[in-house]
Amino acid sequence: MAGKKGRQWRSMCKGLVLGTLLTSCMILLYCLSTPEIHLSLPEVPVPYSCAHRPSQLHPKSTTNTSQQTSGQTCTPKVDIMFMKTHKTASSTFLNILFRFGEKHRLKFAFPSSRNDFFYPSVFQRSQVKDYRPGMCFNVICNHMRFNASEVAKLLPLDTSYITILRDPAELFESSFHYFGRLVPFTWKIPGDDKLSEFLQDPDYYFDKEGFNSFYLKNLLFFDFGQDNTLGLDDPRVEEGIKFITERFQLVMLVEYFEESLILLKDALCWEMDDLLFFKLNARKGSTVSKLTPELRAKALQWNAIDWKLYQHFNQTFWKKVDAYGQQRMAKDVAELRRRNTEMASICIEGGQAVEAGSIQETAMQPWQPIGEKSIMGYNLKKNVDKAHWKLCRKMLMPELQYLTELGVNLWITKLWGHVRDIINW
Repeated sequence: MAGKKGRQWRSMCKGLVLGTLLTSCMILLYCLSTPEIHLSLPEVPVPYSCAHRPSQLHPKSTTNTSQQTSGQTCTPKVDIMFMKTHKTASSTFLNILFRFGEKHRLKFAFPSSRNDFFYPSVFQRSQVKDYRPGMCFNVICNHMRFNASEVAKLLPLDTSYITILRDPAELFESSFHYFGRLVPFTWKIPGDDKLSEFLQDPDYYFDKEGFNSFYLKNLLFFDFGQDNTLGLDDPRVEEGIKFITERFQLVMLVEYFEESLILLKDALCWEMDDLLFFKLNARKGSTVSKLTPELRAKALQWNAIDWKLYQHFNQTFWKKVDAYGQQRMAKDVAELRRRNTEMASICIEGGQAVEAGSIQETAMQPWQPIGEKSIMGYNLKKNVDKAHWKLCRKMLMPELQYLTELGVNLWITKLWGHVRDIINW
């Protein structure tokens, strides 16, 4: 009995200490990371493209049937805006994009001192590391709250706009798990199953003015710079979806990630080698809440705008697949899976992801959510041959470590990481 009371007191004290520490550190980090404000940046035209020696980008035959008959060729498109949405396998795609950028020696527009563009503030060009008007960039891909006019002033006119969506019920479950401890209104939700309790009466718990509340309602719509608290019948919802439709040439879907990559390959004239990937930032199965049909319905109702957004782009996605050809798609997806399986056998010790505690190399540890170590990672095989060693290491490298290798100073993110490690004692 005494032992049980002792554990309860220890838990209460730990909660108070961690709560105070977390609040203090969040305020400190916010003050330190507030971006410099540029009231009137001069308008300097962006060059058509700043690809390194674009003439050396090797043309190749297109896979478009109509172009094959005429023998036309295409050159890989290198000017890319990837709108990195939250909890949508976007870290996996970022790894693909980083490797493509290194292959073609592209210029990335990176944030300064952290791994996002001062999210959740709306994106401004001044948030780009060492930005000066007229600077030339090929790729921007870190987390931001989308601001089309500012992005357009940063990249060439013919930039390809790409993004990715996820089933909103699954995204909500993932976001609640990953960010829940950073959303103060969740602290008052009773019981062990806070997700289920919240969905029984979300309006009771939700505080739209609360700190970080955007993580738990229509997060996709919010990431695109829209108002995530609108009513579903508000005309601004349709306007927002129309705006996204007109701006983005390809909207990928997590549930059909490989098919999405094949469509990307076709749209940007990439090669199959550019698409190779290992799934990064995956949660171990024991931490994933299995949504009952009732909870799924409630989650979709709560995230009704995201559900409408997803349904719209699910339709446009399959129209693209039909245009590409169902059989041709199936063949290409099978080939991509075969190549990925082959790379896994070459690169990964044991052939699959392992829990954080089993990752042998500190440099391969992925970023973990507060309070637990639920994100899995990989061990690089010790006997990888020289021909594959560099590629294997790049494919397995977590996002923050890759950003550091690309020259991004992440001192604020790393400081927050030390705080997180203390909280995860």
